[in-house]
Amino acid sequence: MSQGEKPSLDVAQEDPPPTEEAKVDLSEYICDNTKNFRIQSQVPQICHDEDCCLGIDEAGRGPVLGPMVYGISYCPLSRKEELKELGFADSKTLTEEQRELLLKRIQDASDFIGYNVEILSPNYISTCMLGRTKYSLNQISMDSAIGLLQLALDSGARIKEVYVDTVGDATKYQAKLQALFPKLEITVTPKADSKFPIVSAASICAKVVRDRVIQSWQFEEGTVSSKDNYGSGYPSDPATKKWLADNVDPVFGFPRFIRFSWSTASTILDKKAVPVEWEDDGDEPEPAKGSASLLSFFAPKSFDPRKKKHQFFEERGLTPLTSL
Repeated sequence: MSQGEKPSLDVAQEDPPPTEEAKVDLSEYICDNTKNFRIQSQVPQICHDEDCCLGIDEAGRGPVLGPMVYGISYCPLSRKEELKELGFADSKTLTEEQRELLLKRIQDASDFIGYNVEILSPNYISTCMLGRTKYSLNQISMDSAIGLLQLALDSGARIKEVYVDTVGDATKYQAKLQALFPKLEITVTPKADSKFPIVSAASICAKVVRDRVIQSWQFEEGTVSSKDNYGSGYPSDPATKKWLADNVDPVFGFPRFIRFSWSTASTILDKKAVPVEWEDDGDEPEPAKGSASLLSFFAPKSFDPRKKKHQFFEERGLTPLTSL
């Protein structure tokens, strides 16, 4: 190498392992992995002062187990080219060691790169998808991306350009985001993580955090016979299917590490779990005329059933507006 020549930072080459690991504090999430959790870096001063580009990507959308993690990364437009020098690529094409190295590089470049990550717990995903009011995985994904983008804006980052790896139809998704953020220049496209280094950086953040969550998962259920050997986590993986079959409880089903809403999980439940029959309320006999309902004995004396909110408003947490 000639004097003054800059060394290559391409992680495709054999890089020496970092002397320190990237720091990701998951202690709060490990204590309660039923809830979603956000990790937020400091906003670099330069991102307050200059226009920035922001990338959005996810990790763990397809697996039947573990959380889905969304990540965003942003940097000034004036330093966008430096991302290429850091060696970013789609996290799925990199080894675990390479991803760890790149997250450490992101953290070491905190003077001009910021990032936010949201962990969407498998429990949350299942509850949303199986609720009475349907909430699809695409909707969950879009809302997480929107929330993280809004968080960056609320934190004072001067975002101008946004690049998003698509969920569903790219044109419709872009129109949705553009309507919500009309002042931003938004590009939604498939394979954005391989086209835009800032999206690759977001992909790295999401994938490393998901890997660490999986590695540190605390199984509270006593029904788990093996805490590893679950394969890739994808429904088509024979190792994953075997792990699911070996760790289903006939009464309580799967541990909360599993997404009950996936057809792979529900098929195993149908085969191995005890069947449950729910009585239809409509089949209950009508109470005798003039007799009080049992529930009436538990209602407060001042309770007026005519003032009870309709189920539509209850499910959506809506309350009457009393003043402007």
